[in-house]
Amino acid sequence: MKKNIAVILAGGSGLRLGSKLPKQFISIAGKTLIEYTINTFQKTNSIDEIAIIINKNYFSEIENIIENNKFTKVKKILPGGKDRNGSSLSAINAYKTEKNSKNINLIFHDAVRPLITCNIIENVVNALKKHNAVDVAIPATDTILELDKNGFIKNIPNRKHLRISQTPQAFNLNTIKIAYEKALQDSNFKTTDDCSVVLNYLKDEKIFIVEGSETNIKITYKSDLLLFNNLLKQ
Repeated sequence: MKKNIAVILAGGSGLRLGSKLPKQFISIAGKTLIEYTINTFQKTNSIDEIAIIINKNYFSEIENIIENNKFTKVKKILPGGKDRNGSSLSAINAYKTEKNSKNINLIFHDAVRPLITCNIIENVVNALKKHNAVDVAIPATDTILELDKNGFIKNIPNRKHLRISQTPQAFNLNTIKIAYEKALQDSNFKTTDDCSVVLNYLKDEKIFIVEGSETNIKITYKSDLLLFNNLLKQ
């Protein structure tokens, strides 16, 4: 049996929200954003364990949240890296030495996507039974423009073939470990998510898409907090 480990990426600073605390600690309707997120993974049956990646300066805050909510599935609190890649690597390095590491799945999720559902998580875990790499995405509803280096429209891709990526992004541990090992040998390596690492450095590995949700929003700006609050009321 595969062990499914949710990796909650909470290393962000939230500077774009102008908050003194990282945005995952902003409280809405009596709970912090990260509490909503962890709670969903806690109650999802297919998740065996949770690891939280966070700036080491906020270890005490997250420890209090875990204790107060009795989040029993949280087994590791790990320091975040300088960027998203560093935070993902923190989890990969923490689990790659475990026994039966080939039977471990890592399900990476943004801490500030607090409206993730158990149903989406279950669909991701089920997809991992057949695929080594899984992304969550929704259809693009707006026209996407590709610009040239001077800022003029270069191409308008067919929206029919475009999707907007969300999280979770999930992988067999060995798959994402090898992808990062190859990526780190590239002096030009730069990326903003884990699926692109697999796409660019494991050319033969197909990435399966699970349907996401329009409510699975990422809290980035103050307007997102208003939207989140309205969605909660619904």
